[in-house]
Amino acid sequence: MLAATLLAACGGADASTKPFSGLTHDPYQVEATPLVDTDGNPYSLRTDTDKRLTLVFFGYTNCPDICPLVLNTIASGLTRLDDADREQVDVVFVTTDPVRDTGPVLREYLDRFDPTFTGLTGDLQDIVAVGEPLAVYVAEGEQLASGGYDLEAHSTQVSGIDGGDESPVLWTQDTSSAQFAADIHTLLAEG
Repeated sequence: MLAATLLAACGGADASTKPFSGLTHDPYQVEATPLVDTDGNPYSLRTDTDKRLTLVFFGYTNCPDICPLVLNTIASGLTRLDDADREQVDVVFVTTDPVRDTGPVLREYLDRFDPTFTGLTGDLQDIVAVGEPLAVYVAEGEQLASGGYDLEAHSTQVSGIDGGDESPVLWTQDTSSAQFAADIHTLLAEG
């Protein structure tokens, strides 16, 4: 249903509606492999994302530029939503540097942007497996001294997972907070 909404949002809009900024695609299947949240509990992008829309971003806490920029943009975009829309959206940050990004490190980092953001870590092999079906190629970034990966030059998109546990849309690192807010509102209003 969300895929049909996305396609409708991308084409045939009249001059009074804002264009859809996200990139739609054939839905990616979401991997069920559980990672670990900041409280040490298993968390699967397939079974534990229960909101109508979950935004997922892969990065790492020591990233000097892209990761904080994207997370700040998402957080700012969410402040533009009304309470009804905001309650239907989750944000998940998956580390690509699990040696350094422990649960407490992720929690402290994400709290700077929005304390409701969920942070996930785990074995690097599992993180790679979760990212691959979403077209996030964790193991193709530059390897860090800690063994994780810097994705600055690769796969810096934000994936949107719908209530059906599929990912039919993504946003690039250049998406503005206003564009995130408008797209989220469109997806929730029509889908």
